[in-house]
Amino acid sequence: MANNHRSFYHWLMTQRNPVAANEIQQFANNAFLDHSFPKQSVDFDEISHYLEENTDYLMSMTTFDDAWQAFQASL
Repeated sequence: MANNHRSFYHWLMTQRNPVAANEIQQFANNAFLDHSFPKQSVDFDEISHYLEENTDYLMSMTTFDDAWQAFQASL
């Protein structure tokens, strides 16, 4: 399930786009600026709890769920 070679954050950084054309790209742009983001994590629950409790830049957790699914599909 989890890829030990690439964290979710590392994958998310490949989605960055300065124009922020979609929600995942905007999420990636904001996560890049979040110095406390759990950068090494490959654990859904850890990242989900972090986002729910510590951020205000994610308008909907559905965006995280969609990004997580794309991350899992890339493994």
